[in-house]
Amino acid sequence: MNLSFYRFIFLFMFSYLITSCSSDIEELFAEEEQIEPNPEILGNNDLPNILFVIADDMGVDASPGYDIGTVKPQMTNMQDLITTGVRFNNVWSSPTCSPTRASILTGKYGIRNGVVAVGDALSTSETSLHKYIDTNTNSAYSSAVIGKWHLSTSASHPNDMGIDYYAGSLGGGLPSYSNWNLVVNGQTESSSDYVTTKVTDLAIDWIDNQTKPWFLWLAYNAPHPPFHLPPISLHSQGTLPTDQASIDANPLPYYMAMLEALDSEYGRLLSAMSQEEKDNTIIIFIGDNGTPNQVLQGFSRGKGTIYQGGINVPMIISGKGVTRVNQTEDALINTTDLFATISDIAGVNTSTINDSNSFKDLLTSTTNTNQRDYIYIEDGNDNGSVDFAIRNTSHKYILFENGNDALFNLNSDSLETTNLLGPNQPALSTSDSAIKNQLTAKLTEIRN
Repeated sequence: MNLSFYRFIFLFMFSYLITSCSSDIEELFAEEEQIEPNPEILGNNDLPNILFVIADDMGVDASPGYDIGTVKPQMTNMQDLITTGVRFNNVWSSPTCSPTRASILTGKYGIRNGVVAVGDALSTSETSLHKYIDTNTNSAYSSAVIGKWHLSTSASHPNDMGIDYYAGSLGGGLPSYSNWNLVVNGQTESSSDYVTTKVTDLAIDWIDNQTKPWFLWLAYNAPHPPFHLPPISLHSQGTLPTDQASIDANPLPYYMAMLEALDSEYGRLLSAMSQEEKDNTIIIFIGDNGTPNQVLQGFSRGKGTIYQGGINVPMIISGKGVTRVNQTEDALINTTDLFATISDIAGVNTSTINDSNSFKDLLTSTTNTNQRDYIYIEDGNDNGSVDFAIRNTSHKYILFENGNDALFNLNSDSLETTNLLGPNQPALSTSDSAIKNQLTAKLTEIRN
C-alpha cells in the first residue's frame, strides 16, 4: 500500500472521532438543558393560590363566630369561611398596626425586627415573606400587597422589600375613606374612590392578570377610624346620620357598617374569581389588633393595650388544603407564625424560622408538630419603653415598663378582671406561683 492510502485512512478516522465527540458533547448539553426544576415547587398545578386578608382594628368582640361581644356585624362571607374552615381562638397580635404587619412580614418579634410601636419603619435589610417564598420556590408565585402598608412613609418601600406589585395607602389612618393618596409601585396619586371598594377593584384586576400561582396580601383599611357611614349598598345598618356629632355620640353602628362593607367587597372579590380559581385558593382572614376602645365590647381595655382586648384577634382559614370543616382550634399562635405557615403552604416546607412556627398541620389535624407552649408579645410606648406579655394555655403574665406586673388565670377570668398579683389579693397558690416562675423565665429567655 502506498503512502496516500494510509493518509486517507488517518484522515477518515480523525474525522470520525471528531464528529463522534462533537455529537456526544452536543447530546450532553442537550440533556443539561432539559433538566427541569423540582415539579413539587415550580410548574405544579397543585400549588394553591394564597389569599391573605387583614382587617384593620378588628378584635374578637367584633367578629362573627366568637363569644365575646353582643353586637355583631352581618358578615355572611366571613361566616362562610367559619363554616367551611377552622376558627382559631388564641391568636395574639401586637396591640397596634405596624408591629403586627412587621411580625408577619419578617417572622420576627418586634424586639428583633425593630418595629415595636406605631410608626416604626421596617428596615429593608429584613427578608420579607414575599422575598423568602420567591427565593425558595424558584419564583413559583406571583406576589402582591394591596391596601394598607404602614411600615414606612417611603413610596418605594414595599417594592424595596421584594413585593412584586404594591398598590394602596402607606400610612396608618386615612383623612377620609373617599379622599386619600393611592401609591402604586412607588407612584402617588389622589383618589376619591371609597377605599374599601378601590382596594377590592385593584385586587380583582391583579388576580385577573396572573398566569401562575399567586400570593395576595390584601390589607383593608376598614374598620380603622375615621368612623363613617359607607355606601348604603354595602351594609345593613340603614340610613344613619352622617354628621360628626352623631358619629361621636354612638360610633358602634358606623363601625359595624364599615365591617359589613369590608365583607361585601371581599365577597365581590370572591365572586369575580372563577370556580376553578376559588377551588385552588386557600384564604386566611385575620384582624391586625384589637378593637378601638370607643367601640369595644366585653373587654375593658382594647386596641393599644397589652390586655386581651388589644391583642387577641380573630383568624379563620378555609379553602384549598383545609380539611377541618366548621371546627375551632385553641392552639397558641402568634402572628409571627404566619411567616412559616404561609411559606409552608407555598411549598417551602418551612417548619420553624426566626420566631415563626408553622401551624399548617392544624389545617388538616388537631395535632401540630410545632405546637407552642407559650406565646409572647410586646408593645412599644411613646417614651421608648416597652411592655411585655406572655401566656401558656392557662395563665398570662404582663410586665410593664415601670416594673409593675400582673398575672391572670385566663381559664377562669378570660376578661382579665382580677390581677392575681394585685395589692388586695391573697398570696399566690403553689401552682399559680410555679406558673408565674415559668412564664417569667420564658420571658427573660425570649428578651435575651
